[in-house]
Amino acid sequence: MRFITDPQNLLSIGVGVAVFASVLTLLSSFVGGGPRLDKRMKAVAERREELRRRSRQALRGGGGETGGGLRRTDDSFRSRVVARLNLVKLLEDPKVAENMTQAGFRGPRPLNTFYFFRFALPFILMALTAFYLFVVIKPDLPGFTLFSFVILAAGVGFYAPNIYLKNMIDKRRQSIVAAFPDSLDLLLICVESGMSIEAAIQKVSQEVGGQSIELAEELSLLSAELSYLPERRLAYEGMAKRTQHPGIRAVATAMTQAETYGTPLGSALRVMAKENRDLRLAAAEKKAAALPAKLTVPMILFFLPVLFVVILGPAIINITDTIKGG
Repeated sequence: MRFITDPQNLLSIGVGVAVFASVLTLLSSFVGGGPRLDKRMKAVAERREELRRRSRQALRGGGGETGGGLRRTDDSFRSRVVARLNLVKLLEDPKVAENMTQAGFRGPRPLNTFYFFRFALPFILMALTAFYLFVVIKPDLPGFTLFSFVILAAGVGFYAPNIYLKNMIDKRRQSIVAAFPDSLDLLLICVESGMSIEAAIQKVSQEVGGQSIELAEELSLLSAELSYLPERRLAYEGMAKRTQHPGIRAVATAMTQAETYGTPLGSALRVMAKENRDLRLAAAEKKAAALPAKLTVPMILFFLPVLFVVILGPAIINITDTIKGG
């Protein structure tokens, strides 16, 4: 019990966890993304089969299959809790489904998991905080302060799923945007070599998987939707909506207009590839311009004190020796 209550031990545990997370992150960057890519491509294949089933069902006039054996369902404990407590209505958020799609989570299982943890985490963190404060350490603090800590933990638990989802969306968007100009160049080469747009997108999705798994998934899904959706415009708009990036939205609009008005697709892709490269370069220049301002505080806190010690240290030692010798 004393080991748990010792602040130094808690600090050591926190530092150990942070070091372990840093090492794990560095190692994950050197490991290939094959298993992750295979898993995401399997999910895209399921989506392709679902679109194919819907297309066949629409051609039959809605007859035949109604339930659809390929449609993913969620029979887990989390889904039963969400359904029994009606958490979708209780924690209703009109942007949750759209945000889940932007983060790369599709199907009912991730949505039920989000609602379940958004409901359960406040109670879990509140119980753990109350147990730690009132049973383990028992600090000499007013009751109102302790109660405030418990309420704060509940608030953190309520907003933690949203923060996690936003971080996943930002990470996914950065990965897609970083590899998108190169994928447009590959797509331009494939289209000008005589390949159809569906085959070109499918080929590029296979080639770009080593650079960005997320972009490979989006391109594969775009190829499936181009094949089976009633209007090709919906496929391009769907990709733009899932990524929420101005460059990709402009490409989707240009490709839609090229197919609508019969303009050469290669010319549109060439212009869009140049614009996306310019956007990536502008983003890099913006980060470089903001670097001096961001380095000001770290330099004041970490570099200048060490510099003063290195410069003034020997002089102070010599002055001290001279005074003692005199």
